[in-house]
Amino acid sequence: MSSLLSAIPLDAIAYNPQGLVPAIAQDYLDATVLMMAWMNRESLEKTLTTGEAWYWSRSRQELWHKGASSGHIQKVRQIRYDCDSDAILLTIEQIGDIACHTGERSCFHQVNWQKSAPAADTLSELFKVICDRRDNPHPESYTCKLLAGGDNKILKKIGEESAEVVMACKDKDGDAIAAEVADLFYHTLVALAYHQVPLRDVYKKLQDRRR
Repeated sequence: MSSLLSAIPLDAIAYNPQGLVPAIAQDYLDATVLMMAWMNRESLEKTLTTGEAWYWSRSRQELWHKGASSGHIQKVRQIRYDCDSDAILLTIEQIGDIACHTGERSCFHQVNWQKSAPAADTLSELFKVICDRRDNPHPESYTCKLLAGGDNKILKKIGEESAEVVMACKDKDGDAIAAEVADLFYHTLVALAYHQVPLRDVYKKLQDRRR
């Protein structure tokens, strides 16, 4: 909590004439933008002291502890402000994985009047495609052929790609290293999808190892 308390100089934030500053909440694992709300000085201070997101409700004209009634609270992992000190970015752990009042994961779930999952990091986006190939097979898809081959085919490719990463590193060829690591990432994601292991579980393990 002490790191949050020192993260934002409350008096240095450039609040608008209504005393508010926009705050974006972003998932701490895959960087998905979950929602945008408003903070005033008091809600920002409560966020910093409690470690959970507090906002200012313009419609109700009162402080709003996100998730107080639904249980979908936002645990703040990191908080920062932009170059003009007039916008806040919260990196959060969204309890229940629902940030939107509609029940969607993200408030930004609409494209051309249709529901669409919000964009995330590149590996997460690729993993979605692989899982879609698993659940909706395409006969000509290389991914589907790998999945159909099961562990024998998938693990053989991981072994081959691992060796190619080693050789590219030994050759000190930066472009080849990037290409071979990309191949290794892809085939590892196929293995995750085949074994029904969410990529987010891998991200959580990596986050735990940062400490």
